[in-house]
Amino acid sequence: METTMKAMVVRAPDATGQGGLDRIELADRPDPGPPGPGQIRVALHASSLNFHDLGVASGQMRAADGRVLMADGAGVVEAVGEGVTDFAPGDHVVSCFFPDWQDGPPTIADFSRTPGDGIDGFAQEFVTLPATAFTRAPHGFSHLEAATLTTAGLTAWRALVVDGGLKPGDTVLALGTGGVSIFALQLAKLAGARVIITSSSDEKLERARALGADNTVNYRSTPEWGARVRELTGGRGVDHVVEVGGPGTLPQSIQAVRVGGHISLIGVLTGRGGEVPTSLLMAKQARLQGLIVGSRRQQQDFVRALDGGALRPVIDRTFPLEALADAFRHEEGASHFGKIGVEW
Repeated sequence: METTMKAMVVRAPDATGQGGLDRIELADRPDPGPPGPGQIRVALHASSLNFHDLGVASGQMRAADGRVLMADGAGVVEAVGEGVTDFAPGDHVVSCFFPDWQDGPPTIADFSRTPGDGIDGFAQEFVTLPATAFTRAPHGFSHLEAATLTTAGLTAWRALVVDGGLKPGDTVLALGTGGVSIFALQLAKLAGARVIITSSSDEKLERARALGADNTVNYRSTPEWGARVRELTGGRGVDHVVEVGGPGTLPQSIQAVRVGGHISLIGVLTGRGGEVPTSLLMAKQARLQGLIVGSRRQQQDFVRALDGGALRPVIDRTFPLEALADAFRHEEGASHFGKIGVEW
């Protein structure tokens, strides 16, 4: 008799074209079995929500019918296959967003091999996968904390540390108080940088100050927030912008950045296309770099940086696995601060 396990899957839109969160269901899936050569079997215990996952779950980004959701996954190694030396049973591990991007410069421009999108994700009880699809989790992290690193944490790390060359004394502008931006705030403060953060909520800005933000700007009451950020920096502008909004916020980010500064274009929360003030960008001589998460090697470096215990992820709220659709509805409401978690 075949052994089964539980998984949260999303069904393709029905005959009327209706998709979305009502199409998420708990399903029985075949147990993946023992690991083969080069593989590990992992008992999964946690995931965390990202904007990309919401796009798949809501039907905005089409995935195969019955796709197992979630790019982030953390758990415990149960068994290792022949030739595996990086892991042993009992190790705590966390998944990689691009399991085929091990090291070096970016070579992947789509999500065809991203868990929870092009391939099955981690909203399930067990997986058996190549050992190279995981890294170790930071010492002392819960599974839920570790599961926040795959997408949001590594994105902030790459934007500021890998690509941005963050150093003490730099000034960082982070947009909003979602997962990537709060990680950016925490990483920047650890590095001895000054942080300015934006939100439409004064309550969230107060929480950001409690985490170490040096200055805050309410973009609803200050729509020309790029000019305000320049004022806060004595007219110089910031060294780094963690740009998660896209076309609706990029012009203000270009206003806010210093001459020769660095803008990491991470998100498209305000849309997929729009006007870019190219003459201002040219005048600023700023580096505008698009990025999508990072490589396994970058994640390993990030995990080592977190092993000291100086940073703990900010978890807004946690849901059980079977309430995954409710977790996405909470994300849609945009009331969260930091990460939304799922654990089982």
